[in-house]
Amino acid sequence: MYDTDDLIQLSALQHMAFCPRQCALIHVEQTWTESGLTAEGRIMHERVHEEDRVSRGNVRIESGVPLRSLRLGLIGKADVVEFHRTSDEDWQPFPVEYKRGKPKMDHCDKVQLCAQAMCLEEMLNAHIPAGAIFYGQTRHRLDVVFDEALRRETEAAAKQAHALIESGCTPKPVYAKRCERCSLKVECLPKTMQKKRSVKTYLTRVTGEP
Repeated sequence: MYDTDDLIQLSALQHMAFCPRQCALIHVEQTWTESGLTAEGRIMHERVHEEDRVSRGNVRIESGVPLRSLRLGLIGKADVVEFHRTSDEDWQPFPVEYKRGKPKMDHCDKVQLCAQAMCLEEMLNAHIPAGAIFYGQTRHRLDVVFDEALRRETEAAAKQAHALIESGCTPKPVYAKRCERCSLKVECLPKTMQKKRSVKTYLTRVTGEP
């Protein structure tokens, strides 16, 4: 269990699952640059959070729901939580995360959504089996099942994010295809930084000096 003073932003898990260096740049070095794409994403989230409570038959929709987990050491907000009526007095929470782009090959968005569900489970003493991610580019929802594998991945990402942020150290870059869609590509300079390391390694090998 974490103390309230030790909680980190839930979004750090998405950054950690995408790239540890990106996580450190944002949450350790406080680096952030607004681009056209990130601005679109921010505006989407702001609009969702400003929505009033809505009831549609057996579904109640809450926007901008505060989240916290002392077990995972997280704090943040859910874009939307739908509460589906299962009986006269029982409602099943169903978190929905909004993303500007399209579904990714990795699990970084799913980890973020699963973390939201695990926060809600702790807060509401409930079991949440599934949620969804709405992608603005495709205008479709991606249903996500919170199975044991995804829950373990989410818990691991939380531990890794805590350890990284507490260390205060930013990992060195390792260029990969994901770098091309990173909002911090200019600040990170993955190709340049990696090339510098390669030159240093070469000179060390040639000269025999550390």
